[in-house]
Amino acid sequence: MLATRTSQNMISAPLGALNSIQKRAAHRASKDVASMIRVNHAGELGADRIYAGQMAVLGNTSMGKEIQHMWDQEKKHKAKFEELISKYRVRPTAFVPIWNVAGFMLGAGTALLGPKAAMACTVAVESVIVEHYNDQLRTLMADPKCDKELLDVIQKFRDEEQQHHDLGLEHGAEQAPFYDGLTKLITLGCKVAITISKTV
Repeated sequence: MLATRTSQNMISAPLGALNSIQKRAAHRASKDVASMIRVNHAGELGADRIYAGQMAVLGNTSMGKEIQHMWDQEKKHKAKFEELISKYRVRPTAFVPIWNVAGFMLGAGTALLGPKAAMACTVAVESVIVEHYNDQLRTLMADPKCDKELLDVIQKFRDEEQQHHDLGLEHGAEQAPFYDGLTKLITLGCKVAITISKTV
């Protein structure tokens, strides 16, 4: 009897380990999906810090309510991609500490130039994010076996980022001093950050 139980335990132990490995493998993302999750997490982290910087300067002004609304949505975006990073075992970008500081400085710096400059920053950042999300959606939709959860998340967040972009325009972004130069510079910075965060 003892020999039988020992034999059963020896068989069940490897089987349990195999099941555990299979479950982890099932939740490990493909290279393309991992890249999407990594860069989107970095982008939403950056957006969260930008709005934090704007709120630090403009929180008690007439723009405070609108900025807080956008910030609240960005917090949810960041939390969702933190969840997906964990679920799919994706390595976050090594530049997280840099984007954390850079995002806050960008948000606070443009807010110090005035509410319209802050909204110009929002328009520039969100235009890049919307374009970026649209590129990802086209990639996912072209794959019959695409990750449905990720597709739904990106569609929802893309729509909310578009709303932020439009709110920025409604609140005078284009009237900001040096609007063209400011938005081009921010747009370029965002695109560089996206390229880096996809792989590094």
